[in-house]
Amino acid sequence: MRYHVLTLFPEMVLAGLHTSIIGRAADRGIISLNAVNIRDYADNDYGKIDDYPYGGGAGMVMQAEPVYRAYEAVADSLEKEPRVLHMTPQGRVFSQEMAQELALEEDLIFLCGHYEGIDERVLEEIVTDHVSIGDYVLTGGELPAMVMIDAISRMVPGVLNNKESAQFDSFQNGLLEYPQYSRPQEWHGRRVPEILLSGHHANVDAWRAQQSYLRTKERRPDLLKQDNHKNIM
Repeated sequence: MRYHVLTLFPEMVLAGLHTSIIGRAADRGIISLNAVNIRDYADNDYGKIDDYPYGGGAGMVMQAEPVYRAYEAVADSLEKEPRVLHMTPQGRVFSQEMAQELALEEDLIFLCGHYEGIDERVLEEIVTDHVSIGDYVLTGGELPAMVMIDAISRMVPGVLNNKESAQFDSFQNGLLEYPQYSRPQEWHGRRVPEILLSGHHANVDAWRAQQSYLRTKERRPDLLKQDNHKNIM
């Protein structure tokens, strides 16, 4: 998997992603991280890539040409036309299902906007997916891109050491993950559930499935609206 992030703050993206599991995956060549500075494609000597919006209004708008040139610099080096993900609160809400879908791609381009947004004409020209990480507004698209890259990378073979790690993540089967415990068996008067100490794998699996359902019902009942999990109880 190769990630290409079109951004005004490449150092922010690279610093945030070259750590922990994602950073190690990049070091091992399982994924690659390419941050492209849109200012490098400005048509002036001082890197200005924004201007006042037509029709008036507050703030500035990122111009189409620098964004398009940055996109071309990446797309022209690829064998096939890539998916271009525009980070915007107006987009489809990112989900575990989408992470699995995107993990099948060879290259992904993330377009990170700032100010009042990006000239609509270049969005119409290059963007394949408008994506949001939630119903709120951030100062730029870098954090959403980093969130998505982290989630997508977990689905890429070889990124996680334990092949089962992603299989039992929250949302993987439409439910939240079951509670986890480690040593010691008792901490602050709270004991590990006896079933987890039994060594009976079938019973442990059944308990975990039940706990996933109960936790989802308590914390995210909206996930149960599809009514696909009643047989767990």
